[in-house]
Amino acid sequence: MILIVDMNFKKESLGTYEFVYPIASVVKNFETYLIKHYSELGDTDVDKYSRVILSGNALRDEQVMNRAECFSWVRGCGKPILGICAGMQTIGLVFGSSLKRCVEIGMARIETVKRNALFSASFDAYQLHSLALRPSGEFEVLARSERCVQAVKHRKRSIYGVLFHPEVRNREIIERFVALPI
Repeated sequence: MILIVDMNFKKESLGTYEFVYPIASVVKNFETYLIKHYSELGDTDVDKYSRVILSGNALRDEQVMNRAECFSWVRGCGKPILGICAGMQTIGLVFGSSLKRCVEIGMARIETVKRNALFSASFDAYQLHSLALRPSGEFEVLARSERCVQAVKHRKRSIYGVLFHPEVRNREIIERFVALPI
């Protein structure tokens, strides 16, 4: 079973419908899933799942960025993790990265800079963010747009982050994550 973490400021907010349920619509074709709001997670909750996906959230919803301590479990998690937008930013903060202002709304060209299991070559992706990651040395940069880092992978573990929204366009990226060997 896959855990999808709702990263929106409030449980069952409009953002849940916009950012979480589209992820679930991809995942349901491959494996069962459970959605939990980030505020409901305990340190051992993730042990029950085969992998974890951290959703994005609304453009001005930066509350979760101030609660990185709620995600300390990421450091010890042995399961594959995919962070989308706010999910990527939060994973980055847990591993000592920083954030910078970078507003991108709409389609952007993504250039793959390092071979990886989720995507290759160049592609167009949907953007909706006001912050971008300055990755710490714990991450390899996988892709960039003209303005910022768009995808990272932890150097030693199956922890991925994408700043763009594959649940909107490029759903095959979520499918490939779900298919990664454990």
